Amino acid sequence: MDSEIEIGEGGRPKGRPRNVDRRIAGIAGAQHGVISLRQLIELGLSRRAVSHRVEAGRLHRVHRGVFAVGHRLLTPSGWRMAAVLACGPGAVLSHRAAGAEWAMLRWSGRDEVLVPSPRRARSGLIVRSANLPPDEVTVENDIPITTPVRTLLDLASVLAPDQLLKAVNEVHEQRRLWGAISLEAMIERHRGERGVRRLRSMLAEAGYGIPQRELEEAFSRFVAERCLPRPELQGVVRVDGRYFKGDAVWRSQRLIVELHSAGHHGTAPKITRDATRDRLLLIAGWTVVHVTWAQLHDPREVRALERDLRKLLRAPSG
Repeated sequence: MDSEIEIGEGGRPKGRPRNVDRRIAGIAGAQHGVISLRQLIELGLSRRAVSHRVEAGRLHRVHRGVFAVGHRLLTPSGWRMAAVLACGPGAVLSHRAAGAEWAMLRWSGRDEVLVPSPRRARSGLIVRSANLPPDEVTVENDIPITTPVRTLLDLASVLAPDQLLKAVNEVHEQRRLWGAISLEAMIERHRGERGVRRLRSMLAEAGYGIPQRELEEAFSRFVAERCLPRPELQGVVRVDGRYFKGDAVWRSQRLIVELHSAGHHGTAPKITRDATRDRLLLIAGWTVVHVTWAQLHDPREVRALERDLRKLLRAPSG
């Protein structure tokens, strides 16, 4: 490694010698392998010195004013960090790029960044401007980024409803993604903005915020109004020494209904647990039916659900 001295006016050394390469490596190591031109200049390098390192293959330009150190083999997080650095002070990762960093969704398109004030376009990036309050930004994996709840708000303007619901489910299932401000409070704070109405509508349709008790009451009304056999609510079923709780259980017919306030897709671990439980119950002769809040409030779904439950319960038509 070489040491460099920052040269001041008249060609005289300015300050003490610095082991520049070691400091570059330290900064890049904390930033997923990338460093900005601004940071290089703050270390005492001239633009000419930076160009020399690029020509020598020690720095690799990945965005205007941003370089990978040593090689260009960046991780997805490295490219996202580079995108934030390319947009300058106050920039944060946002929208689908933030959703991918929070593991809410998969995204391989252009990285998306929010900046405090309008700035010139950046090649290969999607840059938007918004003046975010402090409780809507954070740092995740050393990358400045919108909070999970703020990310959901931004995703509402760019995702299809089914993709948005999956992202909301992911945040709902992972407690580590919960923040100081709730999704409901975020929606209220930004009402009238793009995407907010879509997000509010999707949450209402999926039944987010509906307590389990209210969901059970809605299903009980559905059963009573159609004169179906009454189930045992929160019944416990024993299968091969293991115990499983069902939201609604008909023991004689070996039928279980699981109720969901916001769809039943959830996260990968939850899907795996549910799949294992359903398989064991099926082998033991039980049938498990999943019913959502949305289905209980959609006339077409209600008719189909009644028809299917009558068959499973061997109940006569009303």
